[in-house]
Amino acid sequence: MKGIPEHLEEPLQFASQELKGMLHADAEEDVKLVHKGLMLYRQGLVGSLSVQGDLISAVVQDVTPANVLLNLEFFSMSECSCPAEGFCRHQMAVFFQLLSRAHSVSDWAEEWRRPLKEKEDAKGWGLKKARDLLKTAGMKKPSYDKWIETFEVSFEELFYSKGIIKPYIIPEIYSIYIRRLKAGAPTEREWRLLYELIGYIYTFRKLADLSQRLEYEEIVIHRHYGHVFQSIMDDVFERMRTLSGQSFPFAFDDFIEKMKDDSIEILKGEAPLEYERIHLYRILWTTFFTKKNWRQDERERLQKSSDLQVFSLKVAAIHIDFLLRQDDDALRGLSEPDPDLTAYMLYWIEALNSQKDWKRAGSYLDVFIGKLQTYLQLKPDYYSCRDFTRLAIKVISPFCTETGRMDLFERALEETLPYSYSEYEFLLFENQEFEKWGDLQAYIGFDLGMMQNDRIKTLEKADPTVLLPLYHHGIQSDIAMKNRDHYKAAVRKMKKLRTLYKKLKRLDEWSLYLDEILLKTKRLRAFQEECKRGKLIDA
Repeated sequence: MKGIPEHLEEPLQFASQELKGMLHADAEEDVKLVHKGLMLYRQGLVGSLSVQGDLISAVVQDVTPANVLLNLEFFSMSECSCPAEGFCRHQMAVFFQLLSRAHSVSDWAEEWRRPLKEKEDAKGWGLKKARDLLKTAGMKKPSYDKWIETFEVSFEELFYSKGIIKPYIIPEIYSIYIRRLKAGAPTEREWRLLYELIGYIYTFRKLADLSQRLEYEEIVIHRHYGHVFQSIMDDVFERMRTLSGQSFPFAFDDFIEKMKDDSIEILKGEAPLEYERIHLYRILWTTFFTKKNWRQDERERLQKSSDLQVFSLKVAAIHIDFLLRQDDDALRGLSEPDPDLTAYMLYWIEALNSQKDWKRAGSYLDVFIGKLQTYLQLKPDYYSCRDFTRLAIKVISPFCTETGRMDLFERALEETLPYSYSEYEFLLFENQEFEKWGDLQAYIGFDLGMMQNDRIKTLEKADPTVLLPLYHHGIQSDIAMKNRDHYKAAVRKMKKLRTLYKKLKRLDEWSLYLDEILLKTKRLRAFQEECKRGKLIDA
């Protein structure tokens, strides 16, 4: 790459891709932004461009000159002196100016627009006139195998005939495919519902297999067409719910048997769609395949499977045991040292909560809580840990409230620290377990200056000794900041601490503490001055 410093080659490529992800060619505001940026660049209005590390500064001579600072390392932190919020036309123009030194700006713009063009082109793939589609609707005798064959031919034609397809085109193709699928449905309402149920389940499998074959990462799938999988599962559930509310015609038996036998095929895939595959399998066997002998046959089939160590099949086996109330076997499987099982337990616990089956729920909760800490250690960041903790507390609460097992609730809060801090802190304070509450604050490193005054007053009256270590910690933290404002805050805390020691008739301890802290900070002249101003020591 020529025309830019060598160290900018990779950051520029990264920024270029990030910008394509930020701006969407089918969003009117983004189209205007790119167009205005191109005009400013092509009119030669970008000047004084300079490079300092990964920072690019320039001036754009718009109606009012704008000073721009592009941050190629953290592109979203780029700045402009104009009043526009977010990424603006001036930043866009400077980006184009820099890009032009190494690449074609026109090629970038064309590539950015390409997804929109390909989406528009995709809308015409495989389209037939409505009357041609409707010619076959309801004309053929219902046949499970023929239906599957029809779905497969249509799917292969639309999703495979064009070669490797981009992820952002998949929703458009799916829309065409599902219209074609529905156009071939039987005319009788019950048969149509069954036909569409089978079609959606088959489509889910094929789309998941396609994603795996194309090796799309989870973030790509969920960004571009994750909503398609959710829509399919919603449609499956709706049709199952409708069909389950009525007696099946005798002619349905063969279809449902084949659906049941084929259900294991849903699980035969790998990440990144493992969760979705398992979820669909579970709702099928929970909602639709409800006969006890069906579930017993499925249990036997899974137990005989040579692939039972495959995670999805392991979860399936536990689920069938759960449905058959074979809890000893289910809990034995869940007790294995596999933290990934933890998230899947939420489904079963919620099911037991809805049934108010507290006896069974207690057994599952014991295992669930025991796995929480290990599972959270594997989560990628604080926010995902916090979100899961909230969800876990939500499903644990009904059992603990109904059975009075608040010891179990507290154990769960302890296992999920620090992510359960706010819930645990509230519980301990409300129960007036002030000593444990103080230990929690020390563990978290809580800043006493953030505490509500009414809580401080409560503690001063009920158990002032709890506040002593918190004041000590807060004072040390303030002094460690080594600036005047924090020294003042430290002195304010010290005066409150002195009052507490006086109330507890332990002024000797206060004197020893004060002498020690003044000795340790004798070189911090500003802090010593604040102590004098606060009349902690003689002037």
